[in-house]
Parts: sequence; C-alpha cells; structure tokens
Amino acid sequence: MSEHHQTEQGEASSLRTPIVAVLGHVDHGKTSLLDQIRGSAVSEGEAGAITQHIGSTAVPLDVISGIAGDLVDPDDFDLPGLLFIDTPGHHSFSTLRSRGGALADIAILVVDVNDGFQPQTHEAVDILKRTSTPFVVAANKIDTVPGWNPEEGRPSKLAIEAQSDRVQSDLNENLYEIIGQLSDEDFSADMYWRVQNFQSNIGVVPVSAETGEGIPDLLTVLMGLSQRYMKEEMAIDVDGPAAGTVLEVTDTQGFGATIDAVIYDGTIREDDQIVVGGQAGPIVTDVRALLQPRPLSEIRSDDEFEKVDEVVAAQGVKVAAPDLDDAMAGAPVRVVRDRPIEEVVAEVKAELEDIQVSTEEEGVTVKADTLGSLEALASTLEEAEIPIMSAEVGDVAPRDVRMAETADTEKHQAILGFNVDVLDDARELAEQESVRLFEHDVIYRLIEQYEEHVEEIERAQQEQVLENITRPARFKILDDHTFRQSDPAVVGVEIRGGLLRRNTRIVNFDGDEPERVGQLKSIQDEGEDVDEARTGERVAVSIDGPTVGRQIKEGDELWVEIPEKHAKILEQELGDDISADEREVLSMYLDKHRNRDPFWGK
Repeated sequence: MSEHHQTEQGEASSLRTPIVAVLGHVDHGKTSLLDQIRGSAVSEGEAGAITQHIGSTAVPLDVISGIAGDLVDPDDFDLPGLLFIDTPGHHSFSTLRSRGGALADIAILVVDVNDGFQPQTHEAVDILKRTSTPFVVAANKIDTVPGWNPEEGRPSKLAIEAQSDRVQSDLNENLYEIIGQLSDEDFSADMYWRVQNFQSNIGVVPVSAETGEGIPDLLTVLMGLSQRYMKEEMAIDVDGPAAGTVLEVTDTQGFGATIDAVIYDGTIREDDQIVVGGQAGPIVTDVRALLQPRPLSEIRSDDEFEKVDEVVAAQGVKVAAPDLDDAMAGAPVRVVRDRPIEEVVAEVKAELEDIQVSTEEEGVTVKADTLGSLEALASTLEEAEIPIMSAEVGDVAPRDVRMAETADTEKHQAILGFNVDVLDDARELAEQESVRLFEHDVIYRLIEQYEEHVEEIERAQQEQVLENITRPARFKILDDHTFRQSDPAVVGVEIRGGLLRRNTRIVNFDGDEPERVGQLKSIQDEGEDVDEARTGERVAVSIDGPTVGRQIKEGDELWVEIPEKHAKILEQELGDDISADEREVLSMYLDKHRNRDPFWGK
C-alpha cells in the first residue's frame, strides 16, 4: 500500500489529523505533558471541544489556536488539529508501527532540562532514527531552575525573557547541554525560534508540564511542522476502507477480547469485515461494535463506552469482533470492504513478515509487549551480537520456558521479557528447569542484565577449565636434600617459577629434547601435605619413576610436562587468567619445544 491514497476522480479526499507520540525517559514528564495539553485544551474550550478517543486525544485546530494565542492563526492551516497517542501503562507506543514506519507521524521527545539525556532517551532516539520519524524536543521542567518566576501558560520565549540574568544563564547552560547531546546522536539542533528548516534541524522547545509555560510554543511547532512537511501524507480517501494499528488487546465487559486501535486511513464501519495481525498469522473477522469513551459530560453513566456507527481517520477506537484473542499489539488492522479477501490477507501477512525477527538455530528466547518493541529489542540484541532462537509478542508462558530449555548452551537457556508479565506456572517451570528469566521495561537494562549473567557463566567455565588444565612450573632439586633415592624418589626442591601441583608428569630437558622422568605424586611443606606450591617456596616432593643419581640428580632443573593441547589453550585463551610468572615459565617451555618444532602448540 502506498504512503497515502492518491485522490482519484469522485473520491472524497480529506486531510487527516497528524498522529503525535510522546516519548522519553521515565520520570521526565511524558504523562504530565500530555495531561497539561489535555488540561489546557479542556479549560480553553468547553469539555466537548476536546475528544477523548481510545488510547488517543484529539485536539482540534481552534482549541490549539486558543491555547497558542498569537502564535497560531487558524487561517494559516488546513490540517484539522493534532491527535496525541496516550496509551496507558508502560506501552512503548513509540515503537508501534504502520506502513513499515512508526505509527506516529511526528514525535515529542521529552527531556528533563536538569537531567539531560538518560538511557531511555537514547533508546527513544534510536527508535526515531530507525523509523525516520520527525520529532521536536520538549525540554521539560524549566520551572524547576532555581529562582524561576512562573506565569501559567505563557509562551516559553516570553517566559525566559522575563527571568533574571542568572536564571536565564543557568537555563541556557542546561538547554545547550541537551543540544550537545543531540549533536552526539548526529542531529543538528537549536532553540526552536532559531530553526529555519525543521527538516534538517531539530527544534528544542523549553516547556513546563507543571505551569503550562511553553505549551503554546510546543503546539505551534507541531502544527507548523505538520502543515509544512506532512500535508501530502495527511491526504486520505475518507470513504476508503480503513487502515490502522493495534495499540492493545484487552478484555471488555460484555464483548470479550477487543482491540484498541488507531485508524490512520479511511473509515471503519459497524459490520465491516476486517483482517487483523495475530500470533499465528492474519485473523479474518467481522466488526460487531465500534466503541468510544462517553463524552466527559456523561462520564457518570454506567457504561464507560458508547457505540458509534463509524470511525474516520485519524482516531482511536475500540473494536469488538470474534476471534481477537490472538491479535497482537503493533499489528496491522485492515478493512476488507469491496476488495478480494485474499488480497487484504496477503497485505497483512506481508506487513507481519516485514516485522519478523530473524531467528537462528541457537540463541535466547525473547518476548515483548508489542510488535514494534519486539523489533526494537531484536535489533538491539543483533547489535550486541546476541543470537535469538525464538521471538514473540505476549506474556511469558510455560511453552516459552520449554523452548528456552532446548537451547544447547547454558547461556542461551534464558528468556528476555520486555514489558511483559511472566505467568506463575511459567515462573515455576523456569525455576525447575534452570531457565533464567530476565524482565525489564528498558531495553538496554534487560540486555545488560543478560550480559552480566553470561559473563558469570563464562567466568565459572574458565575457572573450571583452569582447574583441569596442567599449569606450567619449573623447579630445582636442592643439594643435600635427597630424603629417598627411589620408589618413589623424595627430594627437597625450590620452585623457580609457576605453579607446581600434585599428580603431574615431570620432564628433564636434554638440550631442547624433553625426557619424561616420572610422575610427581605428593608435595609436603614442613611435613604437611599440600596440593600446590608457588614461586620461591621450598618443599619436599615425591616422584614416582626415577632414581636420584641416575635419571635425576641434585642441582637438576625439572619442568612440569604440559600436553601440547593444554599449552595451546594456556597461550591462546587463558593467558590473562594465569599469573605473570606462570606466563614466563610457559613462554620458556614453548621456546624449548619450538626450537625443535616451530609449530609446537600452535
């Protein structure tokens, strides 16, 4: 499907409302900002002026003009207003999709002016880059700069000019810090009133969600951006079959499983046949009811929702229809109308496949709350070079644990759950089967936790390998320290380097030719049996095989025999895990062998 319908003769064409998503780090004020926009809109007009849809709020142009005052002349605009997506809860609606891009036409990136960029800010910027979504930055909490003198709802440029020099200087320092952080992310940015071209520069709008200062500017910039750069994309065929995106799958009393969706093209009507993206592929079903929240004035009535006959883009709606249990957040919704059903199913299938995460034979199991967040998580895992064996939308269920359990390596027997619940029986099964569960609502934290877990496993495995590998050591038989000549020979020795352990084979080098002299059985330090001895220590050792005076003599330097395979592992993989003097002994040992055979241990 093209980005928007070209208007043909006889079709009713209309400009739809641009869809705005608000994203940013937790606690930076996303919700307060939306509340402030809604609040300003409600106080500006009658309660009926602003319409609350499912998962979204429509603010019409005349209300925006009322809030923005002189900044917005309604005659300059032919777009009908703005539709703010405000999905409740943790929804990463920034990653919801439509037409292979973001569902939002434009985004507000909220950044706390005191904190600057935080981990989730970087994550949000990655998503905006990946989906090429234009955005403005709302530098929030300007009212918290010490000494700020607030005045409800005024434009931020005026508000800043009314402050003392010190407040202005402190605020500017913070704002330029944010501009610098945007530059680190390869975005050219400036205060919005200095930006000439919003396509190549990001406008920074200072705001306070608390006092409403800067809200007029924010709405003005969003309106101006949409009007200037998105007018073509907003042209839709009003009467055409609707296209939309699922925000959430919920249970609604009296209707069972329903979908909350945002319609961004065409019209959906009661009794329309629709195709919705589901866990196992497209779901074909018939609309039973379209539901909208009751107007604010009727909020006391028993029913939260009222039925409507049709919904025209762009707005949110709750769709009740059979068989929606397996519908997925982030998946496409398409009305069939007069098109062949196969064509619409193929369209939905293609869009679902477009979001398919590439999986491998071996890897971790991934679950996320929406298709978009699954895609964002998968691409971050790919950057971190963590393979994925299975990736799905939805809560962690026992079958996911069974899937993770089949991984060949311990580090892949793990489930990464982003923004999802873990069902109780799945948690119990995971404990039982030693499958590790990682849960978080910040992608980078989730991956960090998993990587720490992998490091622990690798450390333990390394220690295990070191435990089982022959360690390098050389030692000298001391003069006048023969306690027994043979069966076994018992002599006093000084460790000249490395780590000498019990039960190792011992060699004597005749030039570069190693001669095995026997097996070192035990080590005694002042009469006490010990497992090992280190550089500089003097101990008594028993060696099975040789006779002192024949195969070995006092004053001889003897070496632990290191199997070639062990020497290779020590040199190539475990160099950092052994001490410096062990490395030195290993190097001397390898030199002796390599004088004879240059490729020994390589």
